[in-house]
Amino acid sequence: MTFDELNLNKPLLNALNDLGYTTPTTIQQKVFSVVMSGQDVCGIAQTGTGKTFAYLLPCLRQYQFSKEHHPQIIILVPTRELVAQVVESVKQLTTYMNLMVVGVYGGVNLKTQLAEIQQGADVLVATPGRLVDFLSSGALKTKALKKLVIDEVDEMLNLGFRAQLSVILDLLPPRRQNLLFSATLTDDVEQLIDTYFANPVRVEAAPAGTPLENIEQGVYHVPNFNTKINLLNFLLGHDMAMTRVLVFAATKQLADELFELLESDCPGKIGVIHSNKSQNYRFNSVQQFQDGTYRVLIATDIIARGIDVADVSHVINFDLPEEPESYIHRIGRTGRADKKGIAISFIREAEQEQLALIEALMNYTIPVLPLPEKLVISDELTDDEMPQIRMKSIDLTPARPEAGGGAFHDKTDKNKKVNVRRDHAAEKRLKYGRPIKRSGKK
Repeated sequence: MTFDELNLNKPLLNALNDLGYTTPTTIQQKVFSVVMSGQDVCGIAQTGTGKTFAYLLPCLRQYQFSKEHHPQIIILVPTRELVAQVVESVKQLTTYMNLMVVGVYGGVNLKTQLAEIQQGADVLVATPGRLVDFLSSGALKTKALKKLVIDEVDEMLNLGFRAQLSVILDLLPPRRQNLLFSATLTDDVEQLIDTYFANPVRVEAAPAGTPLENIEQGVYHVPNFNTKINLLNFLLGHDMAMTRVLVFAATKQLADELFELLESDCPGKIGVIHSNKSQNYRFNSVQQFQDGTYRVLIATDIIARGIDVADVSHVINFDLPEEPESYIHRIGRTGRADKKGIAISFIREAEQEQLALIEALMNYTIPVLPLPEKLVISDELTDDEMPQIRMKSIDLTPARPEAGGGAFHDKTDKNKKVNVRRDHAAEKRLKYGRPIKRSGKK
């Protein structure tokens, strides 16, 4: 099937031709007719299978021009990077249409974004938190809303946006079409669907966890962290096929550490991106990776789905993610649009259990690659890798004596308390030799 065979109008077909797209992907074929029918949709497809165009094409096909330019389509995505990329996708598809699109997200001036919306926004792309800001204040008019798209919903729930999603779904007009897209169908996603969707049609392009056919996977077994560093430097220095490499690190601190180690050898060719970086820094890093200025971009999982860069040659998992599903999202950054890609993982002994869970999820055994002959195997261990010496603890608390010892003695007579009636006259006689009587006042 080609795009010409879908029920697309001329403006959309012309835009697709300009972009060089002729054949829809599986998810795009399956979703189009269901969305056009007006039913709620739950689309399950892996990263890199064309989910963005899958919901944009039918939504834009049903868009009707309005002079008021109030949002007819609201698209929710989990990260700022995805807001920018979805906005760019809408602009690419609406080159021959009179349509206004605005993207909003947190971390920037709210009044500036509100001014953009008031100038006109037929399509609004937003992160959950910023959309709640506009809806709660009444600044956003939703009377024209026809479609709500929630993209990467499983990631939104993982990032803690459950409360915001509930607020949004309650505040928006009830008469709307809901389109939900996710890479995995978790219990939380199922609960959200059951609560807010009206018998959605489930469209599944590929089972979650299926390894992408156009991605060649491999693992290196390495003894320690410093050997991982040596291996990364070796591969970047000797494999010229690594033209655009995305390196995933488990933490922001590790991402910064890798950046410092690699930047000294390749100044100006390495970028790093994580949630502690400013918004402009993050956008610029992705842009320089896209245009080829950066050969390597180091990233964390939280933005794994916020990077949509064409022609990523390699994805390197410097260490494995905690959640097996995150591995699928990571390697899905390469091998996009039916192109070949390579995903490599560095595995220490402590990560064997994580590897087993990933292979079980995919029902696929990742091939083991031999370490390069000239690789320097480091003997230096980090603090976490040092063997733990366990010593028997000795209880130094002295035992209490069962009976009183030398520290226990009877009180002196004057400190003993005896509940008896006191004879004050006798006490005065004993002290002064005679009784003391109080004389009356004269």
